[in-house]
Amino acid sequence: MDFAGLHPYVYFATRYPFSKGQRNANRMCYGSSLYLISEGKGVVHTCGRTYETGPGSLVYIPAGQPHDWYADSNDPMVHVCCYFDWAPIDRKHAFPNPSIICYDKAQLKPELVGPAFPYPIPELMKVDKPHLWVDLFETFYTDNRFTNERTYSRSLKTQSQFQQFIAYFLAFALKEEHVPDPRLAKLLERLDRDLLSGFQLPLEAYYRELRISRGYFFALFRTATGLSPVQYINRFRINRAKEDLRSTTLSVTEIAEKHGFASVHYFSKLFSQLAGVSPREFREERRG
Repeated sequence: MDFAGLHPYVYFATRYPFSKGQRNANRMCYGSSLYLISEGKGVVHTCGRTYETGPGSLVYIPAGQPHDWYADSNDPMVHVCCYFDWAPIDRKHAFPNPSIICYDKAQLKPELVGPAFPYPIPELMKVDKPHLWVDLFETFYTDNRFTNERTYSRSLKTQSQFQQFIAYFLAFALKEEHVPDPRLAKLLERLDRDLLSGFQLPLEAYYRELRISRGYFFALFRTATGLSPVQYINRFRINRAKEDLRSTTLSVTEIAEKHGFASVHYFSKLFSQLAGVSPREFREERRG
């Protein structure tokens, strides 16, 4: 699975306080699970590894991975947790509730285990401000029921909040190794809006807004998009021009002017470089 196939979907998110000395053993979640210890202490065992946890511990367990939780006998932990898939799996035909936990490996149904994330995520992390993470979790708390016609609208909001959280979590967990600086995502949204409205600012305005140097901005931009800012802007404009060539009767000159190209000659040359055909040839092929 690559990033194109990822559509994170949360099924159940809640706060779960343990009793003193409570043990939750032989657990295998069909989906991935994420646990924030907001208070208290405990231990988690998984695949021969043991981690001691306390306030601020963030534990990630991939789908189908066995793990055991042991609460401290004097100061039991409290989990703020969620069960989710990196891409949704339909399990309604097999289980009454979406956050299914199997306690017997022999009964595990491998075909219903959720997909893995394409890069390694640390099993144990430490967050500096647990209360901020608790606030984020609370925005997508769910009641462990499958979505139906009565809960669909609420589910849309929940999933939106959860996906924002996952973007934040991945930036934290992967240290930007595979997920670029989240500031770039906001900048790209701003740039796209500006390009659509025809009021694009000079590039300097964007990296000054981020308070980073020009060189660092270009490096982050290429990491996030695989393109330089100029290449990204040109591709964006050419893709918009393709829509006009497909669906309008505007002339090539009018389309070039509409999308901010200095001349129809430059527009045609760039279009040919990126599309492999001239604007007129592109229009004829799509209408032929």
